[in-house]
Amino acid sequence: MRKKRIIVTEKYWVTIIKAMDKLIAELLREGALRNPLVLSAFTDVDRADFVLPKYRAEAYQNYPLPIGYGQTISQPYTVAFMMDLLDPKPGHKILEAGSGCGWQTAMLAHIVGPKGHVYAMEIIPELAAFGEKNAAKYPDLARRIAFIDRSAENGLPEHAPFDRIIAAASLTEIPEAWNEQLAIGGKMVFPLRESIYVLTKRSAAEFDKEVFPGFVFVPFVKR
Repeated sequence: MRKKRIIVTEKYWVTIIKAMDKLIAELLREGALRNPLVLSAFTDVDRADFVLPKYRAEAYQNYPLPIGYGQTISQPYTVAFMMDLLDPKPGHKILEAGSGCGWQTAMLAHIVGPKGHVYAMEIIPELAAFGEKNAAKYPDLARRIAFIDRSAENGLPEHAPFDRIIAAASLTEIPEAWNEQLAIGGKMVFPLRESIYVLTKRSAAEFDKEVFPGFVFVPFVKR
């Protein structure tokens, strides 16, 4: 059960609300969380379970927070926006490049359900362990996740093809391995410099592309 806060409004009344629900309401007003499955994941997987203890009081704020090693847990709006674009579904097999604290990982596991699987790759060993520890707070979801301490630039050929691929750090180019390992009809969402790209694979050599500019991400780390 989530902790509750007392909020005093300008109309002099006091009400007890769930801070996560307030964040979700803000994201809905901003046009994110359009996908009901993504909305359900945001509701059921608490961001406060994935931040460093000293930032727990800020877990429901709509901005990124440090998780150590030069990395962050991304702004909730950005995570919601990218997951809406990714359009994950029950039963999907998903490759996540750069799992960090594990928050998005756990939400993806929530969406894919017991018949799906999430392969979470993280190059920084301490963060891979941190993400796995956080996800373990949700045992049913953790069983659907494989945390892998390895660079994601070459993908994960032993488990390809993937229905979805998502990255949360800024690339300078698209790894060819990801193009090859994405299933026909699959989607890939990732930051490239200061834009979010969505590629939909129509054939082995044909991709539809959408670009959404105006975002800032930490750089993609290579081994």
